[in-house]
Order: sequence, then structure tokens, then C-alpha cells
Amino acid sequence: MSSRETKTDVILIGAGIMSATLGTLLKELAPEWEIKVFEKLANAGEESSNVWNNAGTGHAALCELNYTPEKPDGSVDISKAIKINEQFQVSLQFWSYLVNSNLIRNPQDFIRPIPHMSLVQGEKNVTFLKKRFKALSRNPLFQGMEFSDDPEKLKEWIPLIMEGRTSNEPIAATKIDSGTDVNFGALTRMLFDHLKSKNVEINYKHSVKDIKRTSDGSWKVKVHDIDSGKIEYHTAKFVFIGGGGGSLPLLQKTGIPESKHIGGFPVSGLFMVCNNPEVVAQHHAKVYGKAKVGAPPMSVPHLDTRYIDNKKSLLFGPFAGFSPKFLKTGSNFDLIRSIKPNNVLTMLAAGVKEMALTKYLIQQVMLSNEKRMEELREFIPNAKIEDWDIVVAGQRVQVIKDTEAGGKGTLQFGTEVVSASDGSIAALLGASPGASTSVHVMLEVLEKCFAQHMKEWEPKIKEMIPSYGVSLVENPELLHEIHTSTAKTLGLSDKELVIS
Repeated sequence: MSSRETKTDVILIGAGIMSATLGTLLKELAPEWEIKVFEKLANAGEESSNVWNNAGTGHAALCELNYTPEKPDGSVDISKAIKINEQFQVSLQFWSYLVNSNLIRNPQDFIRPIPHMSLVQGEKNVTFLKKRFKALSRNPLFQGMEFSDDPEKLKEWIPLIMEGRTSNEPIAATKIDSGTDVNFGALTRMLFDHLKSKNVEINYKHSVKDIKRTSDGSWKVKVHDIDSGKIEYHTAKFVFIGGGGGSLPLLQKTGIPESKHIGGFPVSGLFMVCNNPEVVAQHHAKVYGKAKVGAPPMSVPHLDTRYIDNKKSLLFGPFAGFSPKFLKTGSNFDLIRSIKPNNVLTMLAAGVKEMALTKYLIQQVMLSNEKRMEELREFIPNAKIEDWDIVVAGQRVQVIKDTEAGGKGTLQFGTEVVSASDGSIAALLGASPGASTSVHVMLEVLEKCFAQHMKEWEPKIKEMIPSYGVSLVENPELLHEIHTSTAKTLGLSDKELVIS
């Protein structure tokens, strides 16, 4: 069987939000570069970026309590929340630039305004939420946040959650109207349509099998054309591995020193989705609760209004599950195959350390529908089983690596870029906040891998992202300007954010 060989400037593996973002940035910064994309599925944005496979919250740390931990002295640490919010502001600026430049249209097809809320019960949790509210609301990024522990006020905010609630336990919530709902699958497809119009070659149903270094320092990628069965070889000076959970096995094939001593632990998720339009109509917010003791941060229960294909939906979850696959469309041997001589000790150390997580996952896998309904009724006391269906969400692969702070086999809960020292190849690993911070993460890839071009590219980057290289927290006027212009362009608000 004949195999074709081609040379190109950039190869992007995986047609998800990360490759779409990096490809779009590169086409703006170096329009003459040739880019090729390989995706094993038939369309863009079908795996981790798919609307059913991710939370779609527009993670801006407005409601996620795990981004604001309580310190031993009782104060609330908001540093991670500030960081994530600033990163989301970068995404909003880039998307606004694309809309203003007519590179993508109809922003309401992928982003909508929706209040973000945190909800807690019990005296201790109410005290924590009050402290969190005080710490955040003093910060310009979180202006406009409200707090209430008055049940009558909460009935106005979240009638569905408050109706039929009989407990006398203290209850409190924070609400901020500048939250968003993002359909990353829709955005991914828009970006790939744009890239196609810019002569980027997008190859669907092409599975990458191997990545090897060539004698001149570039990378040769072995690709299987699923329809014809043919094997192709493509060489590029730069390769980005953005294949969701499938990135780790490909990174391991590169053999770069940075790929050693890294493992991955797959976690799958289930959501309950409401099939009763009358119930869906009674709720309009994303409401995040507090993770149960011993549960991992990715399992924070939330009741989300989502817009899926422009239709309002209501989802509750996630319920964690376990599958050895690294992708929803992966293989049951993914986890076993990812264990190598260089990471086996790291993986074993994580296994010993994370017994509580393992126990939690086993309990979650064993949950019956009735048990899931019990958890849902903590949010919606009057929920009826016939109004809710189960949807299997995407696979997440949490990174396991040796860290100074955590020692050997530490489970990471963020998104990270692993790149070769010479910047010729980079891979994206990890999960939340993932897609929401995709623009920030891809700028990090540019800084790491194209350092020699950054000086020349900087004016264009600043045109696309006015806050590039600037702290928004320290520049409230710029924040106000950006917030007003992105909200207008993306159709997020007719209310101006007032910075006091």
C-alpha cells in the first residue's frame, strides 16, 4: 500500500477547542505558515469540547467554591479565583476580536449571559460563603456579586431550588449576573470553519499512530487514514498535541525528557438532564454547591442552565464514573498502555495516596438511579424521577506527576502544557478549567515554543487581546473598558459594570 509523505510548518493533532484556538492565533500572527490538522473523528469538537461532554460554564471562578479554599487561619484564599477570572477575560477579548473582525459571526450561537451562583447549607458553610463574598466583592473582577441568607430573597433567585424545602438549616447563596454559558463545541466548529477558509488542511477520520524525531530536529507524524486504510507520513517543524485524554499516549511516543514521570488517571462523568420543559423554565442560573468531604474538586455538584443548540436545558451533576479509556471513543487498554517503566513508581505512589479518591469513585460507580435522585433532591426537593434522564459526559484524564509540593505521584486538577526544551513540540494535558482558559493556555504555548517570534508578534497580540501582559486587577480602568466592550460585542449585557 502506497504511503504519502508531506512537509508542513505546523501540525495540530485533535480538532478540539485547543487546536482551534492555537490554529486561529497562528493564522493571525503568521498567515503564510502552512497548517495541517488531524482528527480521528468525523467532525470538529466531538470529544472533550463537545457540548454534552464538558460543563460549559465559562469557568471564571465566579461560583466554583474549590477555587477559593479556606486557609488554616480561617481566611479565604482568592488568588486562584483571580488567576482563573483573568484568564477567562483573555478568552472573552479574543472572541470579541474574532467577532469584530468578522472572522466568526453570531456569538449568541456559542455564548450567552447567565447568572453564576454559589449555594451552601449549614452554619459553618454559610460563614465560609460570607467570608468568601467579602473577599471577592472587594476585588474589581468580582464587582456586582450579591450575597443573601434570606430565604425570601433566595426564592426570587432560585425558585425551583427553594420550593418544597423543609429543612431549618441555615442556607445562603451568592449571585453575580456577569456569568456566562459557553457551548465550546459550537465555538470549535466556528473556528475550524474559519481556518478552512484560510486554507488550513483539516483531515477528519485520520488517526495519529506515532510521532518520531527526524535527524534535522523536525517531527515525523505517522497517520492512519481510517477510510482508505492507508498510512501517511507528515513532517513539521512544530507539532501541537491537543487530543484531550488522547494527548498523554502521543506525548509518551515522542520520547522527550519532559514526557517522563507523568501519568494519567481517567475519570468519566454522568449528568442528569431534565426532559420536562416546565421544570427547565423555572430555573435560570448556574448554581454550584460544595463538594462532599473526601470528594475531588471535579465532583462539585451543580445545577446548570445550559443552551444546547440554542435550546434551554437543565443539567445536574456530575456523578463521577470510572472507565479505563482516555477518550470517550478510546480503548479499554488506554490506562494499562500508558504505564511505562519511567512512570510506574509515580502511578503507584498516586494509587497509595489517592485511596480516598478511589473509594469515592467506586461508590459513585455503584450509585443507583434512586441514590442519584436523592442527591438531586438536595438541590431540587420536589424533583420527580420521570423528569430526568442520564447522559454520559466526556472522559477527563487527570495528570499525575512528581511535584516539589506534593512529592511523588501527585494528582493535578488543572490544565497544563508540556513542551520540549527547544519548543518544537507541545502537548496539553489535564482538565478543568480547560476550555474556558484556552486562549491564555495557547498564548503560553506560543511563549514557550515561539519565543523568537514574540517580539515581532506582540503588537498583533495586543490588538487581539488588549490586556496582554497586563494585570487587570491592578488596572481597573482597563478592566472596565474591556468588560464593557466584550459584553457589547458578545451580546452579554446591556448593563455596564460599575467599578467603584
